Amino acid sequence: MITEINAKTRNGYTMVLVLILAQVATAAFAAVMPGALKLVGVIGFILVIICWFGLFVVAPNQGKILQLFGKYVGTEHTTGLRWCNPLYFPRKPISLRVRNFESGKLKVNDARGNPIEIAAVVVWKVVDSAEAYFEVDDYESFVTIQSEAAIRNLATSYPYEAHQEEGGLSLRGDPLQIAEKLKEEVQARLDKAGLFVIEARISHLAYAPEIAQAMLRKQQASAVLAARRLIVKGAVEMVSDALTSLTDEHQFELDDERKASMVSNLLVVICSEQQTQPVVNAGSLY
Repeated sequence: MITEINAKTRNGYTMVLVLILAQVATAAFAAVMPGALKLVGVIGFILVIICWFGLFVVAPNQGKILQLFGKYVGTEHTTGLRWCNPLYFPRKPISLRVRNFESGKLKVNDARGNPIEIAAVVVWKVVDSAEAYFEVDDYESFVTIQSEAAIRNLATSYPYEAHQEEGGLSLRGDPLQIAEKLKEEVQARLDKAGLFVIEARISHLAYAPEIAQAMLRKQQASAVLAARRLIVKGAVEMVSDALTSLTDEHQFELDDERKASMVSNLLVVICSEQQTQPVVNAGSLY
């Protein structure tokens, strides 16, 4: 595996001054020297011209990958004007800036087989320019394909939502833990390309249209059931308090049948969704 090494280059501004002096010196030498020495001066003048092609510029958060006849010789990260061996060619720029990728809406089945739509945002950067440039054909396309593969694998590993009796992680119920799992999944796939995942999180999550209505009714039924359970629990506590108050504080003597009738009436009044109509009993219960 090819890993990044620092290229051996020189300060470009210093080399500009050196090359100007060398250019003037070789031109003067060729002009004043006779015969074979003039040829030496001309050759030196030509070599200095070739050395000018060793100058190149490195922008902030950018690297320049240098090669010598196809062999990787290093990456230059120092910002500004630099100079290297003119034979170091090509000098390919590579961005080291933070970038993000947002996948399209992917239709997959969750851990229970329910079809869902999911999309994610991945924030990444290049940390090893040599691996990114030489180990994969196109590292930007590599990020896209591998991120989508990681999202699909994550979606099939966890349910859309966890039932209360089952517990465990779910895509909708545990966003922070799922984001961390997604980051680890994507990073494992991008390690071989010299890329670092800064953040990965789900940006879209929904049931697929063909089951969305059925799942909505299921969620509504669960919400109604939970509300009913809470209402009944509160009503039982209220009835118990009422009976305790009547018998202990107000000294009402109620037999089991009257208590049962009172409990039934109070539960109907408290749990009913509509206003109840009172019925006055003028006679005896028996």
